[in-house]
Amino acid sequence: MNRRSLGFVLSASLGLALLASAPWVRAAEEAPDALIKRISAEVLDSIKSDKDVQNGDLTKVIGLVDSKIMPNVNFTRMTASAVGRTWRQATPEQQKRLQEEFKTLLVRTYSGALSQVKDQTISIKPLRAGPTDTEVVVRTEVLGRGDPVQLDYRMEKTATGWKIYDLNVLGVWLVETYRTQFAQEINAKGVDGLIAALAQRNKANIASKS
Repeated sequence: MNRRSLGFVLSASLGLALLASAPWVRAAEEAPDALIKRISAEVLDSIKSDKDVQNGDLTKVIGLVDSKIMPNVNFTRMTASAVGRTWRQATPEQQKRLQEEFKTLLVRTYSGALSQVKDQTISIKPLRAGPTDTEVVVRTEVLGRGDPVQLDYRMEKTATGWKIYDLNVLGVWLVETYRTQFAQEINAKGVDGLIAALAQRNKANIASKS
């Protein structure tokens, strides 16, 4: 597996999962870097001990991603940032459809990669943030076979604790990457065109793995 593939593997299996198993009370009390450090170890252990995930059971993997990862991300903010200025012009129904299709895209794109997690560990970099900051970047490296992989998190403090709203894998922010792709679809066919394109891509992903 090359470095970029490994980075995206762990952005799915770790990056979005880090807040998943922490009780909200603990999450609200923990600093964001301490939270990342503690839960990353728990998530890695969970993946490594699940034989179905290791064997690439797509249903089991999707269930893991969908139930433990997505509920703990500010996905509305992530989707809105990826769509850009057009988000505010979209109707509530269009916004709902965009979130649903984007979520399906991310789950399907990254779920199969969970089976690739083997002996990786996470190194947390010193946090550059003040005690009153409500948005921070937690910088980490994924250590395993080959070169270290940069994996950073944009996080915000909410009433229920810190949540992730963007990921940086090998110097590339996920939201910015999708914003470029989405802008092309929106410019060509509008919001409904983007929704249709995402739906079609999701159907193709399902067909290719069936």
